[in-house]
Amino acid sequence: MRQKDVAVAMARAAAEIGSRFVVSVGDNFYPAGVKSVLDPQWNTSFEDVYSAASLQTPWYVALGNHDYRGQPAAQVAYSRSNARWRMPSRYYAISGAEVGAPELDIFVTDTTPLLGEQHEAVARLARGRVRMPEAGRQIAWLRAALERSRADWKIVIGHHPIYSGGRHGGSDILAMQLEPLLKAHNVQAYIAGHDHTLQHIRVDATHHICTGAGASAGGVEAVEGTLFRHDEPGFAMFTLDGEALNLEFRDFNGRSLYRAAIPKMALN
Repeated sequence: MRQKDVAVAMARAAAEIGSRFVVSVGDNFYPAGVKSVLDPQWNTSFEDVYSAASLQTPWYVALGNHDYRGQPAAQVAYSRSNARWRMPSRYYAISGAEVGAPELDIFVTDTTPLLGEQHEAVARLARGRVRMPEAGRQIAWLRAALERSRADWKIVIGHHPIYSGGRHGGSDILAMQLEPLLKAHNVQAYIAGHDHTLQHIRVDATHHICTGAGASAGGVEAVEGTLFRHDEPGFAMFTLDGEALNLEFRDFNGRSLYRAAIPKMALN
């Protein structure tokens, strides 16, 4: 596990660019989420690991499938006692004004329920966990939120990738549910985790970024649209200028692996 090494490299990168916030794409606590707001993992896996001054910024957090093996409601509740941890609900929007970038809106989704009631049902039931929330309401929320947005830049966050060359792979179910919304509302990037890899995949006008290697990494193959893939622990960092969302992957030592500029408008 390279979580602490990645945290040190993240802290250096955050200080370098003057980072305003951090996004976690889920599976925040292994192997089975947290039990409550008093779970010791809040310290051992979050507070004590990401303790650098440059990381004392808002952390906007998505839920992952491993989080559903615990009590996801506890992660929502933790927002009320810790100003750094931002998860007001299972899915939510972040306005550009909130993060000092008025041209940007971010939409954090909860993809585990979107995959259906049977997704990891055995793992959840073995721990006495509740049923999955219904998916239709979340899709309706995302559609309405994207329709309301007037931001030049729109980014959707989810734990599960739609496309991936990693061990878990992509999801036809998510493609059916999310792709029409991403296309209809000119979403420039969909950022996910789940596969423990670093990937940049372009499908039509949407850039799919997998950054699930914050603690460990697994194998990855090229799929249609792959622009970059890497199978060592690391993280993604972003900067935004007028015409491009600049992506950079760095490894657990802080070494730059890849850079790309995602355009505001689709390239022909």
